[in-house]
Amino acid sequence: MPVEHGNAKTETSQSLNSNLIKFGTSGWRGLIARDFTFENVRFATQGIAEYLKSKISNPKSAIFGRQPLVILGHDTRFLGREFALAAAEVLAAGGLIPLLCQRDAPTPVIAHSIRTHKAIGGINVTASHNPAEYQGFKFSAGNGAAAPLEVTRQIETNIAQLQSQNWKFNASLIGTFRCKTFDPQAAYFKQLRKLVDFAAIRKARLKVAVELMYGTGRGYLDTLLVEAGAKVTLFHSEPNPLFGGHHPEPNAQGMQEVSRFVRSGKAQIGLGLDGDADRFGIVDKDGTWLTPNQILPLTLYHLKKNRGWSGAVVRTVPTSHQVDAVAELLGVKVYETPVGFKYIGALMESEPIIVGGEESGGLSVKGHVPEKDGILACLLMAELVATERKSLGQILKQLEKQTGEFHTDRINIAIPPEKKQTLLAKLAAGLDSIGPFRIEKFITTDGFKFLLPNREWVAFRASGTEPLIRCYIEAKSAGNFKKLQTASRELLA
Repeated sequence: MPVEHGNAKTETSQSLNSNLIKFGTSGWRGLIARDFTFENVRFATQGIAEYLKSKISNPKSAIFGRQPLVILGHDTRFLGREFALAAAEVLAAGGLIPLLCQRDAPTPVIAHSIRTHKAIGGINVTASHNPAEYQGFKFSAGNGAAAPLEVTRQIETNIAQLQSQNWKFNASLIGTFRCKTFDPQAAYFKQLRKLVDFAAIRKARLKVAVELMYGTGRGYLDTLLVEAGAKVTLFHSEPNPLFGGHHPEPNAQGMQEVSRFVRSGKAQIGLGLDGDADRFGIVDKDGTWLTPNQILPLTLYHLKKNRGWSGAVVRTVPTSHQVDAVAELLGVKVYETPVGFKYIGALMESEPIIVGGEESGGLSVKGHVPEKDGILACLLMAELVATERKSLGQILKQLEKQTGEFHTDRINIAIPPEKKQTLLAKLAAGLDSIGPFRIEKFITTDGFKFLLPNREWVAFRASGTEPLIRCYIEAKSAGNFKKLQTASRELLA
C-alpha cells in the first residue's frame, strides 16, 4: 500500500506543553483551534505510533508480526479529513501504513474495517455527539474496540515525553498529504446482513422516518432500509459541520421533528443516529421517544425470544435494571461493568453475550464489533416492529405486566468546586439510607451505587470536567421516583 509525501511547502509542528492531551472513555476531545489543533493531533498520533511499534515488535503482543496497517476515518465535523490526513502523515513517517476511509464514515464502520483488514489499530477523528465547536480523536485497538485505560495511559505518557523533548514534525501543508483510501461500506453491509432479518422488514413494508443529524449515517441506515423495501423519509441527510446549530444527539430534543412526523401518522417508527452513528434514537408509533434504557431490554427480548440467540447480557452500572428483570424472565445472566463501552466491548470479546449496552445510547450484539453501533440498533428495532406487528410501546407494556414499571432518569446536580471532594468522601463512606429508603447494598464498581428495596436504586458519579455530580435514579413507581429525586438533591445540598 504505497504512501507518498506531497511536494508542497512544509510547516513545522511545535510543542504545546500547556495543552495536556488526555484520553477519556471515548478518546481525547477538545475545542477546535484552542485545544484541538494540528500540532496536538500530530503529538497524539506520534504517541500512538510509538505505542504500536513497540507492540508489533513484542512477541507477547496480540498484534506481534502483523502488517503495520492503521485504519483512519473521520466524521462530518470541521476539518475532519484534514486532521485525519495530518495523522496519516505522521504514521507514514514512522514506518506505519495509513489507510483512510474515502469519505466520512460511521464509528462502527471504522471498527469493523479494523477487524476485516486485520489492522493493528485505528484512529477516528470524531467528537461523536458533542457540539460542533468540539473535535475528537479516538484510538481503537486491533480488535476494533476502543483502547483500554492501560493503553491510553501509555499513549499519554508517550505524548508527554514528546512535548517535554520539544518534538517537531516537518509536515506538508494542511490537507495536501496523500495516502491510500478505501470504501468500507460493502464489507460492513455484508456484516449487517448476517445480523439483521431484512426479510422481516421487507415483508412488513414499514414506513420509517430517519434522522441523520447531518452526520456520517447517511448512505448507511437509509440505504439498508430502502433496500429492504421500507418507505423512508429522511431528515437532515446532508453533511453539515455545524449540525444545523444543534447538538448531533438523537435524544428527545434532537428527535423532535421525527416525533411530530411519526405522530402525524406518516411513519410507523422513527430512527435516529448521532453525528458519528454510534448512538441511536428511537421514536415509537405514537411519537414517544424511547430511552436507551428501554431499548436495551427490548433488544434482549427480541434476540432471545424471536431469534433464539443464547448467551448473557451486559450493561453499565447506571443502566436500568429493567434489563435485569427481562433477563430474569428469559433465563439470561446479567453482567455489570463500569461506564464506558470499552468495558462492555472487552466482555463481549471474552464471553457469549447476546447484547451489551448502556444508558447513554450505545449497543452492540453477539458476533459484531465490540463497539457501539447505532445503525445496527436502529435496524433491530425496525426488525422487532416488523416481526411482532406491534409498536415498541405495546411490547414494553406486555413486558411490564410481568416485571412492573421502571421510572429511570439522570439528573446533573451542580456542586461548588470547594464542596465536591467533601461530598464524594461522604458518599464513599457509605450511607444507611437515602430519604426514607434504606440501603440494602453498596456498589463501588464505578462511582457510588446504592441498592434499595424492590429493585430501586440511586447512583452518583462525579463529572471529570465540570463542577457537578451525576445522579442516576430508578424507582418502581412515579411517587417513589419523585421522593428519590428530592432525597438525592437534599443529600448533595
